[in-house]
Amino acid sequence: MKVVVDYDKCKSNAVCMGVVPEVFEVRDDNFLYVLQEEPPESLRAQVEQAVRQCPTQAISIEED
Repeated sequence: MKVVVDYDKCKSNAVCMGVVPEVFEVRDDNFLYVLQEEPPESLRAQVEQAVRQCPTQAISIEED
């Protein structure tokens, strides 16, 4: 699985970071960073939850 962020939609509200901080981080510069573009399968449920909870629908998952 690969995490994809549409940065044109992203508002850096950190909802995703609250769900899975191992993958997403909003830093002091107020931008979202993807820490693991291809997170382990063990984080799939949390990443899927972050996708669902993103208020701007900026996050998606691509299957490899």
